[in-house]
Amino acid sequence: MAGDLDKALVVSASGLRAQSLRMRVIAENIANQDSVAATPGGQPYRRKIVQFKSVLDRETGAKEVAVRRVTVDPGAFGRKYAPGHPAADAQGYVLTPNVNGLIESSDLREAQRTYEANLSSIESAKQLATRTIDLLR
Repeated sequence: MAGDLDKALVVSASGLRAQSLRMRVIAENIANQDSVAATPGGQPYRRKIVQFKSVLDRETGAKEVAVRRVTVDPGAFGRKYAPGHPAADAQGYVLTPNVNGLIESSDLREAQRTYEANLSSIESAKQLATRTIDLLR
């Protein structure tokens, strides 16, 4: 039983770490959704995406979630007509980041819920361990 509790804690803790990083990346995307280049021909902020992978914890035998890598979204930039802007091209357009605030908000909500689910799992495992110890007294 202790091994199963250890596995539950290891898996949930890995989920907390992964979702914590995901929330930080999403927050960075939201913070930079209006960041454009400072010079003509320069590129604006490019959205970042967290990719996950499954990793076997050899000590416990549990499959954990881990961050595979943080990549950039290859999607097209937007364009905004702003002829007076320092980054405007010859036609007066400025490239804008490929960040969509609604998508980021939705992703953030999902990451928060997953984080909370992992916290609940840890709390449940902790309560189960405490009850088991109480029964053995």
